[in-house]
Amino acid sequence: MQRSLNNSETLSGIIQKPQFSPYTDNGGTVIAVGGKGFVIIGCDSRLSSGYTINTRFQPKLFKLTPQTVLGSAGCWCDVLTFVRLIEARLKMYSYEHNKTMSTPATAQLVSIMLYYKRFFPYYVSNLVAGLDEEGNGVVYSYDPVGHCEQSTYCATGSSSAFIQPLLDNYVGKKNIANAEKGKLLTQEEALRVVNDAFVSATERNMYCGDSIILNIITEKGIEERVIPLRKD
Repeated sequence: MQRSLNNSETLSGIIQKPQFSPYTDNGGTVIAVGGKGFVIIGCDSRLSSGYTINTRFQPKLFKLTPQTVLGSAGCWCDVLTFVRLIEARLKMYSYEHNKTMSTPATAQLVSIMLYYKRFFPYYVSNLVAGLDEEGNGVVYSYDPVGHCEQSTYCATGSSSAFIQPLLDNYVGKKNIANAEKGKLLTQEEALRVVNDAFVSATERNMYCGDSIILNIITEKGIEERVIPLRKD
């Protein structure tokens, strides 16, 4: 009589041990585009786990200072832990120095904190957007262990593979013959690009959808907008 296989055996007779992973990917996409006197950072509001939508409205943007916003997507428990720690560090800095940390300094702090956890890294995709010393928009992107790259635009998260080529083409003017490179977008153009990028990503990625949450950072402060997306 043929013996039935249990869950830990394969058809070839090799025993397969159950695998454990401390990480889970809850999806999410973050986009940031900067220009002269402003920077726009946006995220989708869907929080998923596999094929399950846990909530349809979960902001992934965190206001660190009046001119700096952190966008995080990925493992949500790691996001919350990381944000709680960096907010504590920023409060300590303001109490000790009696001033708010600048955007470049905040970006460096994020890099150091990610590198500190390099042997058991946060499963998080981060973007820091804000205004530099001259009042222009700047975007900092990171890998999981803290390597930082400064730019004027970037996309990260579950839809970054779809959106980053679009930003490289339209914003960075890459692979375009006779293109005027280095020209910054206006605020209206940047808003249109971010909106179109999320609409396109929603058509191709099930982890992106429901709403776009935008933070528009200028010298006057941070303006928040919510734009609906498709919900299927």
